[in-house]
Amino acid sequence: MVFSHKVNEDIALKLLTQQDADEVFRLTDESREYLREWLPWVDFTKSVSDSRNFLLSVQEQWAANNGFQAGICYRNELAGVIGFHEVNWANKSSSLGYWLAEGFQGKGIMTEACRAMVSIAFEQYGLNRVEIRAAAENHKSRAIPERLGFKEEGRVRQSEWVNNHFVDHVIYGILKEEWAT
Repeated sequence: MVFSHKVNEDIALKLLTQQDADEVFRLTDESREYLREWLPWVDFTKSVSDSRNFLLSVQEQWAANNGFQAGICYRNELAGVIGFHEVNWANKSSSLGYWLAEGFQGKGIMTEACRAMVSIAFEQYGLNRVEIRAAAENHKSRAIPERLGFKEEGRVRQSEWVNNHFVDHVIYGILKEEWAT
């Protein structure tokens, strides 16, 4: 089980394993209030054991050839997570999810990590479409697909329950033929 990808001098992606549980939990816990505004799973991540369970699902996803979740390392320090929710091999498509700890915001890390993952989807996985969904009011998250040339394709009303209310999702998509690395 090996995956690593150097994005640039400062950023690298690495497949998450059980050995990363303490670090993933620490990073989540340190940015808990920041992350929970848009990510409902944060409230269910209460211990290292919860992070271990997540990482077990990551290993199963990788073993099933259904995409992967990677740690985003910035200057050799875990900064966040990015990954394919699942791969629809029949339709050659996937959706991308990501989060970045509060202290790493504003450095272009997530834009570059997303750029790398979209290239991996098209060049290594042979996919035709990548989708990103973001809460309509999550302007930081929405800026990433917009910066990368994704097309806004629509809005799903009340798509997700976050912090005791529903949020709409905006759907962005990009096709292989539109992707310019």
